[in-house]
Amino acid sequence: MDNYSFLNGASTAYFADLYDKYLQSPDSIEPSWRAFFQGFDFGLENAESAEIVFEETSSTNTLVPENVQKEFRVVNLIDGYRTRGHLFTRTNPVRDRRKYSPTLDLASFGLSDADLSTVFSAGEIIGLGPASLRDIVSHLDRIYCDSIGVEYMYIRSPKEREWIQAKLNKNGNHPEFSNEEKKTILKKLNEAVSFETFLHTKYVGQKRFSLEGGEALIPALDHLLESASNLGVKEFVMGMAHRGRLSTLTNIFGKSAKDIFSEFDGKDYEDDIFDGDVKYHMGWTGVRKSKNGHAINMNIAPNPSHLETVGAVVEGIARAKQDRGYLENTSAVLPIIVHGDAAIAGQGIAYEIVQMARLDGYKTAGTIHIVVNNQIGFTTNYLDARSSTYCTDVAKVTLSPVLHVNADDAEAVVHAMNFALAYRMEFKRDVFIDLLGYRKYGHNEGDEPRFTQPKLYKAISKHKNPRDIYADKLLSAGIIDKGFVAEIEKEYKNKLEEKLEDSRKEDKTIITPFMERDWEGFTRVQEDRMMETIDTTFPVKELDEIAKVITKLPSDKKFLRKIERLIQAREKMYFETDQMDWAMGELLAYGSLLKEGYDVRLSGQDVERGTFSHRHAVVKVEDSEEEIELLNNLEGDQGNFYVYNSFLSEYGVVGFDYGYAMASPKTLTIWEAQFGDFSNGAQIMIDQYISAAEDKWKMQNGLVMLLPHGYEGQGAEHSSARMERYLQLCAKDNMFVADVTTPANLFHLLRRQLKAEYRKPLIVFTPKSLLRNPKVVSSKNEFAEGSFQELIDDNVIVAEKAKTLVFCTGKFYYDLLEEREALGRDDVALVRVEQLFPLPVNGMDAVIEKYQAEDVVWAQEEPRNMGAMAHMLMNYDKARSFRFASRRAYGAPAAGSSTRSKKRHQQVIDYVFDKSKNNHR
Repeated sequence: MDNYSFLNGASTAYFADLYDKYLQSPDSIEPSWRAFFQGFDFGLENAESAEIVFEETSSTNTLVPENVQKEFRVVNLIDGYRTRGHLFTRTNPVRDRRKYSPTLDLASFGLSDADLSTVFSAGEIIGLGPASLRDIVSHLDRIYCDSIGVEYMYIRSPKEREWIQAKLNKNGNHPEFSNEEKKTILKKLNEAVSFETFLHTKYVGQKRFSLEGGEALIPALDHLLESASNLGVKEFVMGMAHRGRLSTLTNIFGKSAKDIFSEFDGKDYEDDIFDGDVKYHMGWTGVRKSKNGHAINMNIAPNPSHLETVGAVVEGIARAKQDRGYLENTSAVLPIIVHGDAAIAGQGIAYEIVQMARLDGYKTAGTIHIVVNNQIGFTTNYLDARSSTYCTDVAKVTLSPVLHVNADDAEAVVHAMNFALAYRMEFKRDVFIDLLGYRKYGHNEGDEPRFTQPKLYKAISKHKNPRDIYADKLLSAGIIDKGFVAEIEKEYKNKLEEKLEDSRKEDKTIITPFMERDWEGFTRVQEDRMMETIDTTFPVKELDEIAKVITKLPSDKKFLRKIERLIQAREKMYFETDQMDWAMGELLAYGSLLKEGYDVRLSGQDVERGTFSHRHAVVKVEDSEEEIELLNNLEGDQGNFYVYNSFLSEYGVVGFDYGYAMASPKTLTIWEAQFGDFSNGAQIMIDQYISAAEDKWKMQNGLVMLLPHGYEGQGAEHSSARMERYLQLCAKDNMFVADVTTPANLFHLLRRQLKAEYRKPLIVFTPKSLLRNPKVVSSKNEFAEGSFQELIDDNVIVAEKAKTLVFCTGKFYYDLLEEREALGRDDVALVRVEQLFPLPVNGMDAVIEKYQAEDVVWAQEEPRNMGAMAHMLMNYDKARSFRFASRRAYGAPAAGSSTRSKKRHQQVIDYVFDKSKNNHR
């Protein structure tokens, strides 16, 4: 382009459209045009006057025609609204917006009021056709700066941006609801407002975490469910914290207000083996009929006070439902997560959940995130609660669009929800709605918010609720008459009175189990049933078939020589030596369950190969990196084997897998820690769900946690899976904890997890060095026959000769065995406690009776304040007379020096065999 004079005669609409494409995606246009627009932008930023001049040679200049310059400036104005319009909206019902610069004033784009009547072709970009600047600005203000602010220009996909722009340009980003739809919105608003005021008068001062100030959530969710069911959504899985939960349960999910009132009255529960939880933590499952007659399966997951935790669980539930019933149409299951503004900005798990959204092992075809934005966290102002502009800025991690909506504008809220649903169904991606409202009372209804926000709460006290604001709008439009609201309010409150009266006729509170339909055929059991032997045998012939498949690589593909040797070694150990190692035992357990039709899901950091390069459940073709999962090639109608390397998360992934196990009790769902130490990154999930969910929410779960554990001199962070923490959480019948020592016992333990008619979480402390220890092997008959052994007696020592009886667990057994062999001692019996909870008390009693040893020892490689020592003292009365052999108490689990670690380890071993050497304590 040597001369720009041709711009005078060409279509300005063409150039405006081209410049618009350049602004949104510079690389998408032809290089010479890109260079031209770069020059224009440079000139626009640096020119002292409105004229943009391009230097052609040292002696001549070419002037870009003024009409073209202004056309480009209008395009820049449009881009400014798209990019920054959300900063200048009318979305805050109770606060003045913060000031941002540069503004959207015409002067910021080299335009003035004198240009308002000028017609610009750039209007075609926003669907107006050639239009005056006045109309263009009015249209842009209506789209981007009214009750809905939209962030989306950071999205890199032109297709998605164009779809969003077309959606926004339609009706100027404003709804067009029928009069009946408007009345439905008002009725749902009335339910939200009336429910809260009813509770406020009947249960004065009781915590309920009311929705007042964000009531528009209820009509928005109602509309979402109806619209989604028409688009083929069959299942809704929702997670939300406390704020507005009770209203959502009764007005959206259909939980009877009678049951909620019973919970408010504090009645005892119908079940004895159930401690329950506060009313705004409880889950619910139901089926709702849409207006068009579609059945909608509704699930709102139980949640703890750790506000964002439930989001990971919801994603896992949704994925399990998709894997089980909707593999061909994953969009049919819709996860919805309702956040608080302070929580989504402050809790790291929100980031972890967002990072799952596009990962093969964790994606759920898009989640609708809704933030009930009170603009305050307990007593903390939003300016002190985050550094980001918005609480929803985590959405930008996955380039998800965000709609900021004024919660006082009910129609805008419902319209935004329609947009979110349409986007999710079209692109199967996450979308966020930031519902800007307020909190009418304190953090709970007993707090005094004026202590910390006197000015804000003075404004809130005078502010109309969203129902009355909307009713006034419909009244002035002639859609309702004056008595409409009073009539629907009276009708709804009369129903609540009836439910309250019914609830007070009952003495007990009945809690309906979450996802009861998914758990048909399973029973809840207590500790005595957990100790019963379960048949986990498996025919040798079928084991042979599994072994044939997992010990043969495809002959037409090339693999690394190391992989070929490893698979050949597995073939030899099964078909020749009959000595299976740990990895082979584990894979045979999975294969046996798959052959019986169960699914197996294994996830965690590096689980495909295994942190210690032992598993190789996925092998890669050398030249193409094609993934081969041999366990998915079994003959017959086998279950699905899912194995996924996770991203570097513990909290989020454990939560996800817990949710998966919750929704799929016939799947062996396993999370493996890279090192057992790292599981403490998921401590909140362990405390709030794994150990307590059955007691709190009547909810079983069979999640397995594999935690590599063992002292091999690898330092403080690679030695201990902190078994003492799990054991401290054990009570009555809440979980299994095991530290097994043979491949066959692992095989039966994993099979027991699915062959039982109940489900309990299972914590397994797995080995590291034992993965290749030649003594840690089992025969095929040990896999095919028998059952899980909670206790393994010493099959070498003659009972009458034993002077010392040693109870131990896990890898330490082999260290003690090696020492016994080196010393040639035949008077020390080594008995392995394979299951630490429930503790096999009867078996331990029998062993003590059998040996009649004068010296009974509990030996552990962990320090005294760690490991299972305290657990033994607490749960086994006879342990009070034991001699305890361990490292002394330490703050860190192990020493960093391998020399020091070996020295301490040997001191414990020495003391086991000679109590006079008690110098390590």
